[in-house]
Amino acid sequence: MTMTRVKDEAPLARPGDAGPAPAAVGAGRAFAWMLMVTGAAGVLAAWVITLDKFKLLEDPNFTPGCSLNPVVSCGSIMKSEQASVFGFPNPMLGLVTYGMVVAIGAGLLSGARHRRWFWLGLNAGTLFGVGFCTWLMQQSLYEINALCLWCCLAWAATIVMFWYVTAHNVRHGLLPAPRAVRGFLDEFTWVLPVLHIGIIGMLILTRWWDFWTS
Repeated sequence: MTMTRVKDEAPLARPGDAGPAPAAVGAGRAFAWMLMVTGAAGVLAAWVITLDKFKLLEDPNFTPGCSLNPVVSCGSIMKSEQASVFGFPNPMLGLVTYGMVVAIGAGLLSGARHRRWFWLGLNAGTLFGVGFCTWLMQQSLYEINALCLWCCLAWAATIVMFWYVTAHNVRHGLLPAPRAVRGFLDEFTWVLPVLHIGIIGMLILTRWWDFWTS
């Protein structure tokens, strides 16, 4: 997905406004499509991993299609304890949560408007998603010592939706922020997910530098 500025159609809360946030806030088509695309990417990743997990449970010798080499090894990830941290396979949680994001995006695309508590709840959910993905990334790189390409897709999708939802809430006065922060998020929201994903890419590159360059 090309990460350009996602402009909302609903009136913005101006940086100097002292009044309360609007009772209900909608979103522009680009923002709605962003939620639908990133949510769909997460559903796809969770679906493929779930299917492979079932196959692995049926046959311990099954090798997932994305197990390409000792580093890019989805099977190693699926067999780890971290893959079922809540007592069930992690991607089953993704099927529900990413599906909800797709539904929210579709609703916004059709003109839905939501109250502040809804937007803050969505922000909290994406924040939890980013935190959970960050923990999984740390475990993948430094404990399991393997990488899952479908997991990487889910990480990237979650990061993009988190930063754009946060920017949306700041721009509409749903989250308090200084004037400079609002101005930056109004023009350069795309910088944050690009920088975030770029840092993860550098960590992956340096973690297995000898392997990539051999």
